[in-house]
Amino acid sequence: MPQVASEYTPPFLFRNGHFATIYSGIIRSVNGVVQKRERIILSDGDFLDLDWSNSKTLTKKLVVLLHGLEGDAQRPYITGSAKILNQNGYDTCAVNYRGCSGEPNKMYRSYHSGATEDLIEVLDHILNTRDYSEIYLKGFSLGGNLLLKYLGEDNNVPKELKGAVAISVPCNLHDSCKQLLSPKNILYAIKFKGNLLDKLREKQEMFPDKISDADIKKIKTLKDFDDIYTSKAHNFKDALDYYEKSSSLQFLPSIKVPSLIINAKDDSFLGPECYPVKETDENSHLYLETPNYGGHVGFWGKNNITYTEKRALEFFNSI
Repeated sequence: MPQVASEYTPPFLFRNGHFATIYSGIIRSVNGVVQKRERIILSDGDFLDLDWSNSKTLTKKLVVLLHGLEGDAQRPYITGSAKILNQNGYDTCAVNYRGCSGEPNKMYRSYHSGATEDLIEVLDHILNTRDYSEIYLKGFSLGGNLLLKYLGEDNNVPKELKGAVAISVPCNLHDSCKQLLSPKNILYAIKFKGNLLDKLREKQEMFPDKISDADIKKIKTLKDFDDIYTSKAHNFKDALDYYEKSSSLQFLPSIKVPSLIINAKDDSFLGPECYPVKETDENSHLYLETPNYGGHVGFWGKNNITYTEKRALEFFNSI
């Protein structure tokens, strides 16, 4: 489908991409969402924690929420999504990736941008234990890449899965990595790297034979982290191999359910290859909206409801 015209026109302060990003990630808070945790055991013996929140009315509709890099199901962009969806007749299931629910996962591997095998197990669990006739996916950043890759892979997408919304998506992971390594994003990169290294040191305590102090000292950038840990723990040759095989861009032509991508033009995490204009034009199931503003998972909105929270609800209701 052609690109979707955007109506997002935030106040002056939120026309600065960095301010929008920081406000959403650090300042914003969301109250009133009650989550109930369920732990599922994966086929390899590891676990995932799912945080459920329910509509006030009985419903057959569910949205599975997927967070970004080093996020979790309590981030405001997840709870904000859950709140508006719950208020409008949708249950939500917010997935905490391996190691992201406050407890280290059991295995040396963890999560990554292309780990669709875990999403498949979550959907299988939901279909086997719940009675939903309509299921939707909503993902942010890494989670957006994950859901788009899943939808475009040669998977047996269940008939109950009706549509998806992906926000601030690094469709080309190498392109996004290059942006994160640039000076404009140095503060974000330092924060991400610090969080990832903290978790890697936990892994070292659990698996001292797999990662050494010398390995950890070599990690100066996010790409180094992917070279030394992410790629090796998840059976890729190196970081570039991981980026190439896990980027959702190559899978977009094969998506067959209605899917909306919202990537702001002022998102400092995204390079030119992260705006899939050609792929969207050539696939009638894909919609691309590129607002001038919004930053990375920013998109401020009135009454503490973000623009993308309203757009996702509208999109799901229209399918």
